[in-house]
Amino acid sequence: MGSNSQFRSLSLGLPASHSAIRNPRSARSPLRKICVLGLGYIGLPTSAMLATHGFAVTGVDVNSHIVEVINNGGIHIEEPGLNTLVQAATKSGNLVVRRKPEKADAFIIAVPTPLENRKANLGYVESAAESIVPVLKKGNLVILESTVPPTTTEELVAPILEHSGLKAGRDFYLAHCPERVLPGNILREIIENDRIIGGINPESAVKAEKLYRSFVSGRIFLTDPTTAELVKVMENTYRDVNIALANELANVCENLEVDVWEVIELANKHPRVSLLQPGPGVGGHCLSVDPWFVVEKAPLEAQLIRLSREINDSKPQFVVSIIDEMIEGIPNPKVTVLGIAYKGNVDDTRESPAIAIIRLLEAKSCQVGIVDPHAKNLEYPTVETKEGFTNSDCAILVTDHDEFKALSPEELGSLMRTKQILDTRHCLNLERWKAAGFKARLLGQGFKS
Repeated sequence: MGSNSQFRSLSLGLPASHSAIRNPRSARSPLRKICVLGLGYIGLPTSAMLATHGFAVTGVDVNSHIVEVINNGGIHIEEPGLNTLVQAATKSGNLVVRRKPEKADAFIIAVPTPLENRKANLGYVESAAESIVPVLKKGNLVILESTVPPTTTEELVAPILEHSGLKAGRDFYLAHCPERVLPGNILREIIENDRIIGGINPESAVKAEKLYRSFVSGRIFLTDPTTAELVKVMENTYRDVNIALANELANVCENLEVDVWEVIELANKHPRVSLLQPGPGVGGHCLSVDPWFVVEKAPLEAQLIRLSREINDSKPQFVVSIIDEMIEGIPNPKVTVLGIAYKGNVDDTRESPAIAIIRLLEAKSCQVGIVDPHAKNLEYPTVETKEGFTNSDCAILVTDHDEFKALSPEELGSLMRTKQILDTRHCLNLERWKAAGFKARLLGQGFKS
């Protein structure tokens, strides 16, 4: 769309009266009916938040099960406080759920953008945009919230919507406003976090800002779509690259028989050093995916980003190599996997390193018992804790759920064939497990006992 200069007066170097920190009451949106496409971890909280702030919201999902669950007063994902918020939204009559979009003042696209062969599958975004075309009318606002490779809003979404005969930026408004929330804390962060809005033109950015200002207390910064897209993916790329440094350090420490956790603790005593913690890999639909969107668009330039992804993607194999050592010589070994969610205290299994670990173990003909009090992965069903430990030869903690910290090594050890445990998250009191007769190992601690 050309130069960013038309956005400078909106987003940079302005005093406290600037729109980014404007009083919410002075920015009431004239849009009243909102259609949200995609009712997952972002779309459902956004729909409920808008509905409880007085908007008439139609939530849309092509999955009939999701539509049925929400219409019956339930939710299909685990998120603190979400069930209460959705029930309030539906009981008020402000939130209804359908399988197809309806006419509205604004449309928000919040559908998945899964990674396939290290590239973004934008099929859901395309389908969502195409489904809006028959109901799009002059003056509407369309917002893409889904995380996408840079240029997607202008080069993919805008042309599809213009099949309606309307022109983006002239006849309807179009913007990209990426989500910036953390699963497990979505409802607070969806309100308090700063937002970036990239409009196809300044008018589109301002129009979208007024809508978000109805419930966002954080600052709102306006720019163009490609800048907003790149900001989002680079936020997660920054963390991924730094996690890769910690993971590579853990590998070095394993080789040198040094405790990586002590190295990190002592290095972080330096006032300008803040090393992150290593782990079994990087999961979730952000950190493990978004960096590839940058590589996809700039494969020659994004060399550090690619290498960091490869380091983090290799961690499950490294973890399994340690398990191989621990179960060597044991016939028909069984491994207990503690956690299939990608992070602690959530049910989200997308891109979880636990799944890669499970697949690698099964490829080695290991029997695997998966224990997870939160996640319910249909591909890999979970079992109760005692069943998972029965006749096991090694337990591996992959996800740092709070419930795992309270496990009894004495009780569970009595169920196992071989009492061994590997902690990949520095989550357990391994001295207690050792006192119960376990051979206990911490990832990144080399061969220290």
